[in-house]
Amino acid sequence: MFRKTLKKDPELFQNVSEGLRRLYRTKLFPLEDTYRFHDFHSPALEDADFDNKPMVLLVGQYSTGKTTFIRHLMEQDFPGMRIGPEPTTDSFIAVMHGEQDGVIPGNALVVDPKKPFRKLNAFGNAFLNRFMCAQLPNPVLESISIIDTPGILSGEKQRISRGYDFAAVLEWFAERVDRIILLFDAHKLDISDEFSEVIRALKNHEDKMRVVLNKADQISTQQLMRVYGALMWSLGKIINTPEVVRVYIGSFWAQPLLVPDNRKLFEAEEQDLFLDIQSLPRNAALRKLNDLIKRARLAKVQAYIISSLKKEMPSVFGKEAKKKELINNLGEIYQKIEKEHQISPGDFPNITKMQEILNGQDFTKFAALKPKLLEQVEDMLANDIARLMALVRQEEAAMPSQTVHGGAFEGAMSGPFGHGYGEGASEGIDELEWVVGRDKPSYDEIFYTLGPINGKVSGASAKKEMLKSKLPNTVLGKIWKLSDVDGDGYLDDEEFALANHLIKVKLEGHELPAELPSHLVPPSKRGQKE
Repeated sequence: MFRKTLKKDPELFQNVSEGLRRLYRTKLFPLEDTYRFHDFHSPALEDADFDNKPMVLLVGQYSTGKTTFIRHLMEQDFPGMRIGPEPTTDSFIAVMHGEQDGVIPGNALVVDPKKPFRKLNAFGNAFLNRFMCAQLPNPVLESISIIDTPGILSGEKQRISRGYDFAAVLEWFAERVDRIILLFDAHKLDISDEFSEVIRALKNHEDKMRVVLNKADQISTQQLMRVYGALMWSLGKIINTPEVVRVYIGSFWAQPLLVPDNRKLFEAEEQDLFLDIQSLPRNAALRKLNDLIKRARLAKVQAYIISSLKKEMPSVFGKEAKKKELINNLGEIYQKIEKEHQISPGDFPNITKMQEILNGQDFTKFAALKPKLLEQVEDMLANDIARLMALVRQEEAAMPSQTVHGGAFEGAMSGPFGHGYGEGASEGIDELEWVVGRDKPSYDEIFYTLGPINGKVSGASAKKEMLKSKLPNTVLGKIWKLSDVDGDGYLDDEEFALANHLIKVKLEGHELPAELPSHLVPPSKRGQKE
């Protein structure tokens, strides 16, 4: 059997998507199907789940700027878009690429085999009437799809009036998307009960989660500090993990800043968030691989739980009484499985949710433990996944430039309004005069006190002066290397001025360049440098 598997390998691993699809169908799906994984946790994966573009899910309370955020990214309106201070988006809208503008309603969307939404059919008409796909030709959507969600409201009645399990739908999306962005409004930070419930439902997907504190230009710096602190405290209570979620602060729309004091901060944060989103296409195969591993671990635990319950059931009398007893003692069954099979406690499903679903199940129809099915999944995790990992790296190397482009991503990349343009080591990039020349007279005064010989100071003399900056030796060593343009081990007056300029750049909080930019090369050295 092992030889047969080896023979299949070349065909199995033509590309990552095809490899994942086949592994799921041949090795993981049989285990899921046998132990009712799809009734308890998540519907079966379809071909479209392995082929679809990276997806970004936006979640937040009403009027936090979710729809405006999408419009800001694409720099274009999309069909079905509504923006306002009241709860305007009352539907789940999948914003996807299409040759023409158009809207596909939910009921038609869940029967399209090319879209990854077929299993949403299980949530019924109440949900499907509130679900649609907005298609439009936009360069941003060539690389990613974006899911806009209804604004989350407060109060128990909102949960009832939706007519479908809102948190369960979000959890379904969370399993399949590449990034979850939680949006908060810096003006109104109260986290409603339903929002808390939603965040807890996304608990197993913290690695995909990012937080955006939007509309931060509408408050002063002092208020912003307080709001940021309050947000981190609130999130810490809900998410309940020692790791801090990454929070991006800014104003994500194309309007003038109301309080421009924090402009630089907002630009840096927006740049970081854009880079994070732009990395999604490059990391999409790795994310799908990671999600399949998580799914396989849960499927293994599910098999142990269901087979243990089956084993404990009597063959003839007292089935109902035994079923109740087993459900009540599920915690003990978890502990037994944990010890017997060396499984981490974190791999087990939520016990309360499990007990609720078990109440409606017929234990007599559960399957006994089938070692062969588990061995297939173990082989997949131990061998096949490792081979696929190597293929992921090959695909990444073959497509290094795979990134999101167009829309707001273009404006943030280059030209005088690109992040960091004309600052730090880039200062003076488009000036005719040498930027270091402005402060050279004051640097010359220091230079001549060091007793230059033949117009140059030695490394030892320069070191004493440079150490006064209190920068670490590693940084000063890099500054020396950049400043000694001709590589002779000495600094002339221009090179010494350049070293001091780079020290100033570093002390002002900017990064040093890997190589000396052409505009910083001293005028007398420009011929040599070329």
